[in-house]
Amino acid sequence: MVTSSWTAAPAQAASPRRRGAVLERAILDAALEQLSTVGWNGLTMEGVAAGAQTGKAAVYRRWPSKEDLVADALRAGLPPLVDVPDLGSVRDDLLELCRRAREAMFSRPGFALRSVIHECDSSQAQRFHDVILSGVVEPTIRLLGEVVDRGIQRGEVRPDAANSYVLDAIPAMMMYRSKVCASEWNERDIEEMIDQLMVPLLRPEGVDRASR
Repeated sequence: MVTSSWTAAPAQAASPRRRGAVLERAILDAALEQLSTVGWNGLTMEGVAAGAQTGKAAVYRRWPSKEDLVADALRAGLPPLVDVPDLGSVRDDLLELCRRAREAMFSRPGFALRSVIHECDSSQAQRFHDVILSGVVEPTIRLLGEVVDRGIQRGEVRPDAANSYVLDAIPAMMMYRSKVCASEWNERDIEEMIDQLMVPLLRPEGVDRASR
């Protein structure tokens, strides 16, 4: 009698259970996905757990509230604004910076952030104030300051332009137009803002358009 060898296919190995940073990343990604699709009001801890393919208890062990989870998801997901290339002119530098800001605004974390801003009540929104400042507003203003300082050194920008009112102009305009006017900031919109608002605002006295 011939004994049979191992001919049967081995049972499929069970998927390894995710733990630690891997599981946390999956939960944060699921939170961003929910925010960008169903918004702040539609996000639930149960929905996030389902999206991350884990149990609700795993979410609550790490984040005791929806606000805590969303704050960490935004911190982890917002694309960094760390530098802007020196393209040789303040106009080109501003255009590139605004393009990067637009990409951040319309990324998945950007949509998530806007759902928080638009849908939260005043007490809830206060919870995310530091996230918005440190993740979006302060980096953008810092980079704008670098662009303006370089323009001053080139003689393209008036020396007194490096002030908070000037540096607030682009973030304020982009946020206002996006929120109130539903602008998606296409290339033409960005160029018009730079050419019709920022370049005239920054230009030294006595320097006309033809001499740029």
